[in-house]
Amino acid sequence: MKIKGEIEGLHDELIQLRRDFHRHPELGFEEHRTSAIIAKYLGGLGFEVKRGLAKTGVVGLLRGDQPGPTLLLRSDMDALPIQEENDLPFKSVNDGKMHACGHDAHMAMLLIAAKILLNHRDEIRGKIKFAFQPNEEEAGAELMVEDGVLEDPGVDAALGLHIFSPLKTGEIGIVGGPIMASSYYFKLTIRGKGGHGGAPHRAVDPIICAANVVQAAQSIQTREIDALKPTVITFGKINCGTFNIVIPEEIELEGSIRCLHDDDEGIRRRFSEIIENICAAYRTKYELKFKCGNRMLINDPEMAELVRSVAERVVKAEDVIGSGIRTMVGEDFAEFALRVPSAFYFIGTGNEGKGTDYPHHHARFNIDEDSLPIGVEMHVRTALEYFKAHNPSSNISSPP
Repeated sequence: MKIKGEIEGLHDELIQLRRDFHRHPELGFEEHRTSAIIAKYLGGLGFEVKRGLAKTGVVGLLRGDQPGPTLLLRSDMDALPIQEENDLPFKSVNDGKMHACGHDAHMAMLLIAAKILLNHRDEIRGKIKFAFQPNEEEAGAELMVEDGVLEDPGVDAALGLHIFSPLKTGEIGIVGGPIMASSYYFKLTIRGKGGHGGAPHRAVDPIICAANVVQAAQSIQTREIDALKPTVITFGKINCGTFNIVIPEEIELEGSIRCLHDDDEGIRRRFSEIIENICAAYRTKYELKFKCGNRMLINDPEMAELVRSVAERVVKAEDVIGSGIRTMVGEDFAEFALRVPSAFYFIGTGNEGKGTDYPHHHARFNIDEDSLPIGVEMHVRTALEYFKAHNPSSNISSPP
């Protein structure tokens, strides 16, 4: 049977899975219901199933009919702490939690792809790991790696996709090299000496110091970094004070530093130097902490070309987008890409008429379900093409 026909035959199941996951979102490392459903589904297909990687992660292993390399296909599972504002029959029933990034779609697409690939076991000269990862929003991939997701059997390559509302439904975005930025989150606490707002000379004002830090930090990205090396420093949270006429003892600032180049360490170092000097000038003390959100995601050129060539068979060639899709948003699939040849790509889901063009992490984010079969087909065809490319002696041709 043709692959498109197989997907069409499972269309209702694909939609049901996605809507069920959407209706019952769970935050990172809390995906207990979600992982139980996934493990049961994969086990029902006869796959070898491992649970508990990175606490709630699930991995299903499909062994092909002949020996060969191991390919990892990955889906994330976690939702976000957002109150959903969509009026849908399958709207989130978990207050303050929502699948506002498309991970519900990712899980459904990969499960259906697993079912279809099982029917093509004779074309798989090797093994496929279907990895369902928790806590993508806060770097769960690294814990999956630490818990051995790339081992036993060893993984030779990895592929991942993401539903993407900036692209229209029917478009696929793929590019070789850097595609998604590194992100480091910072928390800066500046401590001064509190006092009365009418006698600021008797205090050491941390607010004035913080204001200068915010201003000065912008000079890093506008005056110290090559404009061809994308760098974004964002202050997203400032907290201090309890009363409008009292100078507080301290102020807290939080934000992120994102780089689409390989000198993110140098940016953090310069950021720290500016803070140290400004705090000294304003007679304040400070504490600065960094947390890695994710490292830069770099697509292997050969794997990216494999995805591109397959994409041109799934959608029209002119709808395979190779420019303007690099983004300063982060993605912890980078942890896999740093260890094995990998490619990560985008499946367009934007449709203004259906209201699915809201940005990711928005309370009204939703997907165009017409994009789901495209993602399934990409999973299936890229996997089969990978094994064909890595078994040159194979006489098996990919199904239409």
